[in-house]
Amino acid sequence: MDKNEKGAILAATKELLQAINERNNIILEDVAAVLFTVTADLDAAFPAAAARQIGWHQVPLLCANEIPVPGSLPRCIRVLVLLNTSLSQKEIQHVYLKDAVTLRPDLDGTDNTATPGLSR
Repeated sequence: MDKNEKGAILAATKELLQAINERNNIILEDVAAVLFTVTADLDAAFPAAAARQIGWHQVPLLCANEIPVPGSLPRCIRVLVLLNTSLSQKEIQHVYLKDAVTLRPDLDGTDNTATPGLSR
């Protein structure tokens, strides 16, 4: 994300949620809760507001700040979707957009062939 602006944060969050939804064929009623985190340089809007704007009205949402580790990726929004599903962990498609792909070089963005022991 290039700017700490409300519109940019909401647009980026919508893009991320829609990509997660599309890659995993999520049924909204199966979403138990969502946790959003943002780096400290993003404070112009709550990412959860974007979820409400796309119709996630009954889903519990929470926003928090990332730990400010020196050298970490700036202007980053992360989302953890807690989903009621019968899919295995290998069947879940993780989504990393733009510069966030550097957070998980073991994933190519289209599958979930994670290397054991690596985490995000």
